[in-house]
Amino acid sequence: MSFLDKIKSNDNPKRLAVKLNAKGEQFVVKGHPWVFSNSIVKINDDAKTGDLSIIFSKNKNKVVGLGLYDANSPIRIKIIHNAETKAEINSDFFHRKIELAFDKRSELLKTNTNSYRLLFGENDGFPGLIADVYNKVLVVKLYSEIWFPYLESILKSLQQISKAETVVMRLSRGLQNSDNHNLKDGEVIYGVLENEVVEFVEHGVNFSANVIKGHKTGYFLDHRDNRRRVGEFSSGKSVLDVFSYAGGFSVHALANGATEVTSLDISKQALDMASENGKLNDYSGVHKTISGDAFKEMKILIEKGKTFDVVVIDPPSFAKQQSEIDLAKKKYAQLAELGEKLTAKNGLLVLASCSSRVLAQSFFDLNNRVLNAQSRLFETLLKTKHDSDHPISFPEGAYLKCGYYRFLE
Repeated sequence: MSFLDKIKSNDNPKRLAVKLNAKGEQFVVKGHPWVFSNSIVKINDDAKTGDLSIIFSKNKNKVVGLGLYDANSPIRIKIIHNAETKAEINSDFFHRKIELAFDKRSELLKTNTNSYRLLFGENDGFPGLIADVYNKVLVVKLYSEIWFPYLESILKSLQQISKAETVVMRLSRGLQNSDNHNLKDGEVIYGVLENEVVEFVEHGVNFSANVIKGHKTGYFLDHRDNRRRVGEFSSGKSVLDVFSYAGGFSVHALANGATEVTSLDISKQALDMASENGKLNDYSGVHKTISGDAFKEMKILIEKGKTFDVVVIDPPSFAKQQSEIDLAKKKYAQLAELGEKLTAKNGLLVLASCSSRVLAQSFFDLNNRVLNAQSRLFETLLKTKHDSDHPISFPEGAYLKCGYYRFLE
């Protein structure tokens, strides 16, 4: 069965004429990539997923944006082009967009790094589509059926531009449960995958990712620059890496000469990956692992009087929906408090959040408030965000924030 035969796609996507209410139109004109169903005032009756939506200005019949129609989502139209310039939506259009995205990553690829995010969804003009490269393996994660009519040419361009020898398709949970295709999550759609665990390099440090079974595309690339920085801070130090997953911060610390690193995660499988990633590098420090609930295990360490020169706390998202924001903030406050108690004299505490609904300023203010309530003096060394291969083009695209706090006593 050919790749195209596996997709029951909208083979001949139509052109839809769309008009929005004033608020929706203003969003599109300002460059926002989402059009919600309740913003649509007028649209063709027979609209199908993947149809090209041409959004006209309410008053002047001028085109203000082009998007792809999604019948299965409250975000009914995902914008792929704003109308400052004219565009014909075809394989050349997508190829040029991918080339542009690749050029944005050129500085990163001049470093000793061969893993990067080539397409960051909406932020690169590909809503619902992620493409990550690990060495010679390209992993494409699909979140929406809007791409089915265009997928074959997009995958071809991604492979050509990245020079990947293998392409793996990963599917969101929603797509895994869809009846509109015969694709399988983790399917190799180009080339050969000799091992589902792929080794790659990040600023001179060796890692591996399971591109078939790992979270998302197999690894989290957005924290790369923070991991490099934590590594530099860790020479000759003891380090605690909380919510360590595959050991990103831990391995950079070990590779940079940390004397002792403790990786803490609830997943035994993730800790095994962290240990294996550590072994891909030469290091002389001790690598310990603790499997368990982070909040409980941190309290146990505090009760034992244990402290570390560098403490990194990088939890998963605590606020996947609006109603969870208050609880998320309570958890972040709790982690900052526990982190302070575990940070040694003159030590460094690194606090991160990937909850897009908790805004950066709110997160940094919360950390300051909690740390100011403790008895120790501290200074804020740095506030950072995503690495350069995660460009931000709209407010909701900015989810990652990270604060570095140095204690002065």
